[in-house]
Amino acid sequence: MGGPPPYDGSGSAVPPPPVAPTGPGAPGGYGYPAYPQGYGWAGMPMAPQNGTGIAAMVLGILSCCLFCMYGVVSVVLGILAVVFGIKGRKKAEQGLADNHGQAQAGLIMGVIGLVLGVIVIVLIAVGITAAINEEQDGHDPYYGALTPTATVLADR
Repeated sequence: MGGPPPYDGSGSAVPPPPVAPTGPGAPGGYGYPAYPQGYGWAGMPMAPQNGTGIAAMVLGILSCCLFCMYGVVSVVLGILAVVFGIKGRKKAEQGLADNHGQAQAGLIMGVIGLVLGVIVIVLIAVGITAAINEEQDGHDPYYGALTPTATVLADR
């Protein structure tokens, strides 16, 4: 750091340049003076966390639409929509999200999809049980009937 001082052509030491009033030793540093505290833009606000409300709404819509797939898909998606809807509503109430309506819609549609799925499962179970327990009385209108035969009419 401390090497020999610079010399001019005649061998004498060169003095350092003078310091300007706004130079490196002046308050505020280089360039423009510093802004006072509290002046200007504070920065980007935190983005709202709307993921759970949106997920609840999407899953609720899917659970209402896919109940015809034996009801199982609707029940699973309905449960997920209810869980995400509750979490999304809590985030909206805490002020972390701004989509309370989407979370509420997802919760309601999740419950509707869950009910539709359970109804389909119950109807399928009742249908299978009825088909298994159906008594066969053996009455078949065509059982034992004579098979039609071709008759030849003789010319008279």
